[in-house]
Amino acid sequence: MKRFGLVYHPVYLQHETDGHPEKKERLIAILDRINSEKLDVGYITPVAATIDQVAAVHTRTYIDQVKAISERGGGYLDIDTVLSLHSYDAALMAAGGAITAVDAAISDYDGAFALIRPPGHHAMPNRGMGFCIFNNVAVAAKHAQARGLEKVLIVDWDVHHGNGTNAIFYSDRSVLYFSTHQSPHYPGTGRINEVGEDGAEGTKVNVPLPSGTGDEGYLMAYRNILKPIALEFRPDIVLVSAGQDPHKDDPLGGMCLTATGFGAIAGVVKDIADACCRGRLAAVLEGGYNLRAQAEAIVAEIKAFQGAPPHVEGFDPRIAKIIVEVKNVQKDYWSSMQ
Repeated sequence: MKRFGLVYHPVYLQHETDGHPEKKERLIAILDRINSEKLDVGYITPVAATIDQVAAVHTRTYIDQVKAISERGGGYLDIDTVLSLHSYDAALMAAGGAITAVDAAISDYDGAFALIRPPGHHAMPNRGMGFCIFNNVAVAAKHAQARGLEKVLIVDWDVHHGNGTNAIFYSDRSVLYFSTHQSPHYPGTGRINEVGEDGAEGTKVNVPLPSGTGDEGYLMAYRNILKPIALEFRPDIVLVSAGQDPHKDDPLGGMCLTATGFGAIAGVVKDIADACCRGRLAAVLEGGYNLRAQAEAIVAEIKAFQGAPPHVEGFDPRIAKIIVEVKNVQKDYWSSMQ
């Protein structure tokens, strides 16, 4: 039986952010918790993404800008997004970590989780924002397609909408992007009617959720919207933008997911990968800013990816209404939504 893979490199700790919520202690806490749980995992050392691999998503002008700011000692890409001396190297290795997770899921491992930073899902083709430098999951999706896996599902459960990922693939019908996110909240995108364009309509499924949504509400969205659409799409690989900031104890979000809830939604994603693409599943770390909470959530997710998800039932009438709204928009594109 293949082992589950964890991708990690110590250069991720060299992305210094000086008291910023997105700090190196996040990864240290995750690694400590995984080791204390004695999970049956195999550690994988990534290699840095090449410039060409990053340029499949980002402009070379922007890549050069990140390199130049880092080489002169650091600076800011925007008010929230800091660079330090080693941030360019860490960002290339973060994208490379996502690529390595894809390669592991294709060949030697029963799925993989890239424990990387800086995160990526807000990064646009020509600029970084929201703590993100390069869009790691988008780079990974392009790499999967370069390896012959044509149809990619990206599931994003970060508390913030992955506006960068949504924009990068907005007119690409080969990438199904599904996002649950708190609304209203940063960055203000991810409305239900953002469905894609230029022939890709329906491949962007945005599910804005109200503040306070908990385990039951999330599971309703994943079971009633994601799963039927994904089974109809039939991806060749499943990628996850795994942000733990919808946790009830996260300081930057207003959601009420518990570690059990994270494990349960990870179980839905695992079911999709098993049903559609022989279990090919690769997750990449995004947000999560309570050190204990995000570590607990990731342990629950890994256990679910290994085939042992927790059971969650319940009903949230607010989410039932949102599901109806999403189905009304998506029914033109998916028979499972009619």
